[in-house]
Amino acid sequence: MSNYKSYPMRLSVRTIRTTIITMVTAGLLAGCSVFKKTTEKDQRRASSSGEKSDFESYSDVITDEAQTDEGLFDVHKVDETYYYEIPDSLLDRELLLVSRISGSTQNLSFGGAGMKARSQQVVRWQRKGKKILLRHVSYENVADPDQPVYKSVRNNNFEPVVHTFDIETVGEESVTKVIDVTELYTSDVALISGLNEGQRREFQVRRLDSGRSMIDSVRSYPQNIEVRHILTYDAGNPPDDAATNTISLEMNQSMILLPDEKMRPRSADQRVGYFNIEQYDYGTDAQKAAQFEYITRWDLVPKDKEAYLDGELVEPVEPLVYYLDPATPPRWREYLKQGIEDWQSAFEEAGFKNAIIAKDPPTEEEDPEFSPEDVRYSVIRYITTPIQNAQGPHVHDPRTGQILESDILWYHNVMNLLRNWFFVQTAAANPDARAVEFEEEVMGQLIRFVAAHEVGHTLGLPHNFGSSYAFPVDSLRSPSFTSTHGTAPSIMDYARFNYIAQPGDGVTNFYPAIGEYDKWAVKWGYTWFPESMSEEAKRDTLNKWVRERADDPRYFYGRQTVNKIDPRSQNEDLGDDAMKAGELGIKNLQRITDNLIAWTEREGENFEELDELHNSVMNQWHRYVGHVIRNVGGVYETHKTYEQEGSVYEFVPEEIQRRAMKWFDEYSFTTPAWLLDRQVLGLTNQSTAVETIRNYQESQLNTLVDPQRIARLIEFDQRTEEDTYSAIEFLDDVREGVWRELEQEDSINVHRRNLQRAYLERMEYLMTEELPTIPAEYREFYGWTEVDVSQSDIRPLAREQLTLLQEDVEKALSQIADRASRAHLRDVQSRIDRILEAEED
Repeated sequence: MSNYKSYPMRLSVRTIRTTIITMVTAGLLAGCSVFKKTTEKDQRRASSSGEKSDFESYSDVITDEAQTDEGLFDVHKVDETYYYEIPDSLLDRELLLVSRISGSTQNLSFGGAGMKARSQQVVRWQRKGKKILLRHVSYENVADPDQPVYKSVRNNNFEPVVHTFDIETVGEESVTKVIDVTELYTSDVALISGLNEGQRREFQVRRLDSGRSMIDSVRSYPQNIEVRHILTYDAGNPPDDAATNTISLEMNQSMILLPDEKMRPRSADQRVGYFNIEQYDYGTDAQKAAQFEYITRWDLVPKDKEAYLDGELVEPVEPLVYYLDPATPPRWREYLKQGIEDWQSAFEEAGFKNAIIAKDPPTEEEDPEFSPEDVRYSVIRYITTPIQNAQGPHVHDPRTGQILESDILWYHNVMNLLRNWFFVQTAAANPDARAVEFEEEVMGQLIRFVAAHEVGHTLGLPHNFGSSYAFPVDSLRSPSFTSTHGTAPSIMDYARFNYIAQPGDGVTNFYPAIGEYDKWAVKWGYTWFPESMSEEAKRDTLNKWVRERADDPRYFYGRQTVNKIDPRSQNEDLGDDAMKAGELGIKNLQRITDNLIAWTEREGENFEELDELHNSVMNQWHRYVGHVIRNVGGVYETHKTYEQEGSVYEFVPEEIQRRAMKWFDEYSFTTPAWLLDRQVLGLTNQSTAVETIRNYQESQLNTLVDPQRIARLIEFDQRTEEDTYSAIEFLDDVREGVWRELEQEDSINVHRRNLQRAYLERMEYLMTEELPTIPAEYREFYGWTEVDVSQSDIRPLAREQLTLLQEDVEKALSQIADRASRAHLRDVQSRIDRILEAEED
């Protein structure tokens, strides 16, 4: 380790980076120094300047026993007290505060260790007399500091004071100020707490116990400070270890210096998917506060700008380097690295080669100071909790959208989730998936896929749920097409694995891969433009690129919403026809169910895996039903600008909606008897199969018969002169599908009786309930359709359906002899009477 001592707090970020590169080139080890005793030379830092007399002497505060860690600013540990020595040059500089839960407890929240406790925040250290303030900074409203309106923006966005600190002493030449920060990390400060208000209520948190809260470590790096501390709360209803009445969390606080030189931001475009930041700029010439959205992206600059502009592939000045966590099992490392470097081809579309690199973590001998917490390192963090997931968050500059660092959260049990998906989606046509435990190469390729998906998020790309709609269903049965195209044009879709291919089709590639859309999105977001190019010219170029691809479905971006009003933009779906794809998918599920016992059999093992995979089969059937539902009352959303022809919002054609309802009647209303394999149930299910099917069918019916869907059907009927699938026809079709035995005069089996009771409860909901209130800022994400149920046509139409049903039940009672069916129908009569009477009251 080099004895080179730097004081990066006095250097610009660019100088720091240059210094680090120079040191590495020279074979030196840069980074955070280990805690070490303060030397006699260090003790002589206090000067005889006038300010010294106002505070204690430096040597009285930072004693001979102090351990010092040098970096962004020096951190001193004296006994159990921690001091920050903040250079004056960093006062009023903006830092990004990222608060993560590094040590969690069971059932606290989804995500476990590594999850952000809250959204990232901007803070600044500021001097006021003999105190240092920690203040919170907002970038929601901005203006150029050189403009007169800037003062108004500051006054109307006054920065809250998070914490105050006495200045304990001053350093050499009085250019540093020393404060005791111990209390900041051992008291209940909302900005860095591990619990939100909802959790405090749920777990009956009474107070933070400072006696059981402590700092574990503070590390200073060239561009960031990392603090590990334990927060312990008294709780009446803790999520785990109830006898202790205690919640203890280990927190990691990252305080990251924002770049001194701001990256040129790139304006967002609704037609290309990127995470973005939003700002209101009061300093423009617009006659209202101009709202700007900028995408989040890394700052890639070519080493050779002239060669780049000549069309050559050029390496970036600073490539994106992702390290693996030292805890990563060796057998999976190559697959994770492949998933990272699969994005090389996308960056080549933007003119860069070797733009993204995967590396194993350095050994202790290679770099004893390597730490995943160091903001200079982006790391795939390996987390050992039962959670079956992976996540790709990133840390970005809220002023420009520049991504600064990313730690992908990789949960060990994601492999079990992948096993279940791959089995139920491909085993019918894919021998490699017919096992409880896959061959290492098969699981490795699944890991590679998820790694590539999560890396995409860290590049700024959100889910593109509209991508899979680009591929025709028949193409996904073609061996030649799937061998080169995978399952969708974007790995950022939840396109998963090819559940459409049938046995005998000859398909061998069932995986998603980085596709046409991903390469296009990286080209759009990461192509470098020279500094001399105006913002207007840059926007014109990017807009032209989008328009050139506007009619090609491979480049369509379908945003993620909760309610999924656009049936093209759904998760877990494949192909351009949900009904056709769902029918083929269910055929494969039936084949899998027939072979489920044989494909899961293992000598000496019980039937837990059989039970889990059988449940996965049922979940998959439920997904296919959901894909079809969204076609009823659906709206195609295709964002455009004034130069593009056609509507942004178009109703799903009448014929497709009617097909969807016919499919729903066949595959949802009709009891899925193939799921009730008696041999499988005899090995896995004590007595809950009837209830399980009831649960699924009730959920499907409630999603279908939704007030927002009915409101859209009413809207369609008024906004077009063409034939439509009206709300009345829709409700008639639902009633006739659920109650078809009344017309056929058949006995009604237990599954259908359950479905019919679910129908009555849903109609009661329409007759009596209002939709919840969704804050305006969340309505777009939810895909929310505004409707006042009580003042709409919904309740009169629901009343009519119940009245028609009453008449049909009365007729059927004179024809159906089955005792259970008759008892059910008499109960139906009573329920309808109660609903209608309650509505009148």
